[in-house]
Amino acid sequence: MDLVLRDALVVDGTGAPSYRADVALDGGRIAEIHREGSPGPRPTATRVLDAHGLALAPGFIDMHAHSDLALLRDPDHSAKAAQGVTLEVLGQDGLSYAPVDDRTLAEVRRSITGWNGDGSDIDFDWRTVGGYLDRLDRNFGGQGIAVNAAYLIPQGTVRMYAVGWDDRPATGAELTRMRELVDQGMREGAVGMSSGLTYTPGMYADDAELTELCRVVARHGGYYCPHHRSYGAGALEAYEEMVRLAHDAGCALHLAHATMNFGVNKGKAPDLLALLDGAVAAGADISLDTYPYTPGCTTLVAMLPSWASEGGPESVLTRLADAESAERIRHHLEVLGSDGCHGVPIEWDTIEISGVGAPHLGEYVGRTVTESAALRGEEPWVTARRLLTEDRLGTTILQHVGHEENVRQIMGHPVHTGGSDGILQGDKPHPRAYGTFPQYLGRYARELGILSLEECVAHLTSRPAARLRLADRGLVREGYRADLVLFDPETVAAGSTFEEPRTLPVGIPHVLVDGRFVIEDGKRTSVLAGRAVRGAGATVT
Repeated sequence: MDLVLRDALVVDGTGAPSYRADVALDGGRIAEIHREGSPGPRPTATRVLDAHGLALAPGFIDMHAHSDLALLRDPDHSAKAAQGVTLEVLGQDGLSYAPVDDRTLAEVRRSITGWNGDGSDIDFDWRTVGGYLDRLDRNFGGQGIAVNAAYLIPQGTVRMYAVGWDDRPATGAELTRMRELVDQGMREGAVGMSSGLTYTPGMYADDAELTELCRVVARHGGYYCPHHRSYGAGALEAYEEMVRLAHDAGCALHLAHATMNFGVNKGKAPDLLALLDGAVAAGADISLDTYPYTPGCTTLVAMLPSWASEGGPESVLTRLADAESAERIRHHLEVLGSDGCHGVPIEWDTIEISGVGAPHLGEYVGRTVTESAALRGEEPWVTARRLLTEDRLGTTILQHVGHEENVRQIMGHPVHTGGSDGILQGDKPHPRAYGTFPQYLGRYARELGILSLEECVAHLTSRPAARLRLADRGLVREGYRADLVLFDPETVAAGSTFEEPRTLPVGIPHVLVDGRFVIEDGKRTSVLAGRAVRGAGATVT
């Protein structure tokens, strides 16, 4: 054997009671599990690690990650590796970098600069989903990437490619082209399709268009992962819309960062859970992910009404430069409640600037728009408009609009999984990017008892693996991939805070990907064992 993890407390991912065992690894897989007290000799290996006092779990699966470029530029990637994450799902919220042509690539790079940077340090030598997955495999001189990655076809990018930035129904020819792009992406290894239905241009698609694309996804055994049309006013109706759409398409549904935010939804988590229970009882295949924090994180430009973004990023800047158009945008934001802000009038004192692309705007970071405006003696919209214009739409924000009781109730649901929604860009990113998984284990399982240790691990491992249809990941089981994490259940905790968001967690000394240590004794090794994980329906290699 290559390695024996001796006397570990195995939390196997099923939710069943933990047990003590020696776990032997060989050739990147779990070769033997020898339970304490079992007959026969204990396994031996070239190396033996004393795991007494540590829990051994499957590697955590981040069901909602924004590491699409971070994995290509950063061989360390401790933001995720140090949390015990061994697989991330990319291509989220309907916007990412494949499939594209040259025009679409330039536009999508501009539109999500706040999520991933402008990409000026990346060689975009791919245009297809398969090309992107291949690039992950051969990155860093063919070594690979820090952790494994799966990919969702981004519906907004697909619409950008086939239709452009027009707010109108797709023509028959355009819909055919979108179906072809989704079909090709699924055959090349995507696990499903995402949408960002409060982001342009994806939000311009009606339900009929989305249903047609989901039917293609379903044919390949994939799932639909929508950031739906509202997390604020009309949130429950937006969830109902997605459940109905997935039913009509015959497609599995995974609800992205399934929160109930803003004042209008305080205490309404039970309404969402009742909706899900009813759909599941009727035979629907539904899951969801959440992060264990109350604030959200996105870009400042995402708050604008959708009509302001028609035509693409340059059109937004043109409208902001025009006094009459800018006043109309302000009225929608502050009075009517824009669709970009989930139908709720914006409260500038909840909008904290977390990152800027232009260095001269650094003074805004860590302050709310209201606070920055007061320091300048101006109205909040004046400050926000200046940020949007001078930062060329690259500003990221934290939006403090969540409710702790909703967070706790949703994470306890049987179809729940963990997702960080971690945006790694910005001077002061959301701490969820560095802390989601130890936050679940430390605060919500150990300290608050919202989940037992075993159930918490199941939420972070086997349940997402089942959604991804991964036959050999997500459990500590003989024959399974040796993607594993060893943590101290008594001390594991998130180190990241809103004040110091890039602090690494504590209590996670060892993380293995493919049987190789990416974190050893609490430190990042030089190992790059991660690879692209292609969907079960992939037919093109």
